[in-house]
Amino acid sequence: MFITKNKKLPENFLWGASTSAYQVEGANLTHGKGPSVQDVKTVPEGTSELDVCADFYHHYKEDIALMAEMGFKTFRFSIAWTRILPKGSGEINQEGIDFYSDVIDECLKYNIEPLVTMFHFDLPYELEKKGAWTRRESIDEFVNFAKILFENYGDRVKYWLTINEQNVLTLSGDVIGTCNLEGVSNKYKKLYQDNHHMLLAQAKVMKLCHEMIPGAKIGPAPNISLVYPASCKPKDILAAQNFNAIRNWLYLDMAVWGRYNNLVWKFLEEHDAIPDIEEGDMDIMAQGHPDFIGFNYYSTATVEWDEANTEAASGDQQGGSCEPGVYKSFSNPNLLRSEFGWEIDPDGFRATVREMYSRYHLPMLVTENGLGAYDKLTEDGKIHDDYRIDYLRKHIEQIKLAVSEGVDMMGYCPWSAIDLISTHEGIVKRYGFIYVNRDEFDLKDMARYKKDSFYWYKKVIETNGEDLS
Repeated sequence: MFITKNKKLPENFLWGASTSAYQVEGANLTHGKGPSVQDVKTVPEGTSELDVCADFYHHYKEDIALMAEMGFKTFRFSIAWTRILPKGSGEINQEGIDFYSDVIDECLKYNIEPLVTMFHFDLPYELEKKGAWTRRESIDEFVNFAKILFENYGDRVKYWLTINEQNVLTLSGDVIGTCNLEGVSNKYKKLYQDNHHMLLAQAKVMKLCHEMIPGAKIGPAPNISLVYPASCKPKDILAAQNFNAIRNWLYLDMAVWGRYNNLVWKFLEEHDAIPDIEEGDMDIMAQGHPDFIGFNYYSTATVEWDEANTEAASGDQQGGSCEPGVYKSFSNPNLLRSEFGWEIDPDGFRATVREMYSRYHLPMLVTENGLGAYDKLTEDGKIHDDYRIDYLRKHIEQIKLAVSEGVDMMGYCPWSAIDLISTHEGIVKRYGFIYVNRDEFDLKDMARYKKDSFYWYKKVIETNGEDLS
């Protein structure tokens, strides 16, 4: 609908940005940190290792000061499991505890609310060797990790996120280096058993958070992209419903309502992949009760019907995929694409928000949204990223329209606060408001530079989203 009666964003709107530990910190196997699956994986050819990244570990005070200069109200970062528990369980690394305590205190010094993600793609390698999330024990291992975080940081952290992009871990784990399918005869059985244990762990952790930290707020952080049908053909609409259920609603139906989505359940039946569910599991699921939905959004997806003659394929977080007889990815001719091939769909952002709010009626917090690009540092120390400003402006405009339509939006944390190592393309795919002066294999001086988007976002925050020019 056309909107002429606009509402302003809430005064307490959480403006900020996001990072993740394995992509930004560096110091990967030092200061007591153990290896995660990210530390042992083979990185894509032509991209740098993850041992230095943006070296946030040694630059966090400088970086948080720059975030404060932008006016951040919140900073979303993840805590590396193996920096706290080098082997995933057992002995605690006090140096890791102290590091994140210092990061939290540095945020609070500038009145920036820490928004902590507990698990962002970096499962401890020692747990991976034991069988990772396929083991029932993984539930208690994650709950124990969360308990340690709540005990050490619960007095200062009010906002928590459980598992980053659990749907991506399930649908694209082999692509992002988080899932080993070697020797697995039925990948669906393994992946959805892993998923079941993650869902149980998440529900237990949400309940534990409410018990240990009264007044704290906690939620999931899946990657949600509304799925369009490729045409008005009825079967294309069925295909879109199928992929919406598999990609989106499975995870949120369980997080919010504690029940499996019926279309996904049928999909699992067809693939002999119903997870082993023990007595009491569904009672645990029903006790999760998130306070809000955190979600990552980059673009929508479009699919058409598939008559079971297309080979199954998985893509990256936003790339094409196919399930024979269920759906097949379709390139949307109505959308522009980024330099890295991801479709750009601001209107779809609002459509996604609308659909989520109508289904779940919980406050929503954007935990990732951004544009990866080949940013260039000029000789006079400038980075002119008008393309990023344009991208973010169009998405914030859609947030404002959604709020005018009655959607409860808590905040906006685009990806990313500073340049970091992208999962697939390395440092050259830059997302940040802050430029880190390094190349793929030449670390240079690691100096920080403010991009044009830095100054633009500062103005946006100062005006609470009123001035997007």
